[in-house]
Amino acid sequence: MANQPEQNQQAASSAPPIQKSEENQAASTAMGWKDSLEKKYLQVKEHAETYPYVWGSYIVVYGGFGLWTAYRWRKLRKTEDRVRSLHERLRKLVEAEESSSSTKVVEKGSTSSDKPSM
Repeated sequence: MANQPEQNQQAASSAPPIQKSEENQAASTAMGWKDSLEKKYLQVKEHAETYPYVWGSYIVVYGGFGLWTAYRWRKLRKTEDRVRSLHERLRKLVEAEESSSSTKVVEKGSTSSDKPSM
C-alpha cells in the first residue's frame, strides 16, 4: 500500500511530460531531419574519400551529359532566334507586297472609272 501513492504520483506527474514530449517530437523532427541530412553528407564524403575514382567517373559522365545538354540547348535557342528573324522578314515582305498590290488595284480602279466617262 505504501507503493500505491508513489505510483499515483508517478501517473499524475507523467501526464505533463506527454504534452512536453509532443512538443519535443516536433522540435526533434526538425533536428532529426537536419541530423539525418548531416549524417548522409558525412557518409557520402567518406565514400568519396575512400573511392575517388568512382566519384571521378561520376563527374566525368554526368558532367559530360550536362555539357552536351547545355550545347544542344544553346544550339536550339540560336536556331529558334534565326527562325524568328526569318519569319519576321517574311512577314514584312508579305505586308509590303500586299500594300503595293493594293495600291495597284486602287490605281487600276481609278483609271477604269475614268475611261467610261468619255
